[in-house]
Amino acid sequence: MSVPLLAPAAIAAAGEAAGTSANGWPVTAAGFTTQFVPGTPASVALRDGDVSVVLVHVARRFHYEVEEVARHELAGHRPAAGLTGHATNYASGTALEVRPDAYPLGATGVLFPHQEAVVRDIVKECGGVVAWGGRLRRPHMAHFQIDVRPGDPRLRRLANRIKGWDEAPGKGAGVFALGA
Repeated sequence: MSVPLLAPAAIAAAGEAAGTSANGWPVTAAGFTTQFVPGTPASVALRDGDVSVVLVHVARRFHYEVEEVARHELAGHRPAAGLTGHATNYASGTALEVRPDAYPLGATGVLFPHQEAVVRDIVKECGGVVAWGGRLRRPHMAHFQIDVRPGDPRLRRLANRIKGWDEAPGKGAGVFALGA
């Protein structure tokens, strides 16, 4: 079951008070590492484990297929103070901003149609595990988040599939197969 991305403010506030982010993950100051995104000069602090595998994959695909990501154009984990709504997911390390200065909160028309199609394909490939902020009531085109609760088996399956692609050249996103 996917966590609703457009939770009412009361639900989001209740989650924050209980020490969880809007997507149901614990807000904590530990359990994060700096992840380097292959093919880029960029790195980002994310929750360890399957979450980071999936969000790094999203950032890598964005870099190669949508727009190049420079050294300081990724943002991940940050302290919870002052965060509300979907932004609380940064405090749990389960959200990522790609080029936030280029795609600020509320901005529309910042991606060309073919770029937006690729972003939608990235999210579709993730099978309901990742949500994109371009679908929020107030769009946040730079925002991607884990959209399942802790322990959801879809997250583990997706992370294992991505790891398999990394271990077997010629597999995964961006590979051209004749006859496909």
